Amino acid sequence: MNTENVVKHLRALWRTDRIIADIRLRHLLVGLGLRAFAALIAAFGLLMLELSAYFALVQIWSAIAAAAILGAVNFAIAAALFAIAGRAPSGRDIELANEIHDTSIEALQLEARALQAQVSGAVHHPLSTIVPVLVPLIAIIIRNLRTTAKSSGAANSAEARS
Repeated sequence: MNTENVVKHLRALWRTDRIIADIRLRHLLVGLGLRAFAALIAAFGLLMLELSAYFALVQIWSAIAAAAILGAVNFAIAAALFAIAGRAPSGRDIELANEIHDTSIEALQLEARALQAQVSGAVHHPLSTIVPVLVPLIAIIIRNLRTTAKSSGAANSAEARS
């Protein structure tokens, strides 16, 4: 397991999660803006259309039937606007970000498996992991013992001369 690879994959994962969140937030804001604009248009435009339709329908049917028909038409228009605003984000950006995200997850899983194999190998064969550390450590200890022996031998010979 290479810690640099783990860090690289975690950074890629973090960045793609940020990109995905940004894309979804932009889509949400655009949808919210469309809904607000649709509500504003509906409030003013439909008021005038309803007024004119009401006067036209009152001449054919009763006032109650004219109001009920106009209410049903208003609900149908509002449902169509909400359906348009609620569409899923389309585009290559979200697909690309999801691909990079999935690749980062797979790479992290591969690194985790490698770490698990190293840990299980160390548990099953503890000497194989200790020997590479012990050899340089033993060499350092021997060097220190030699320099200590030389310095103490030189100090003993200096005391013997005095």
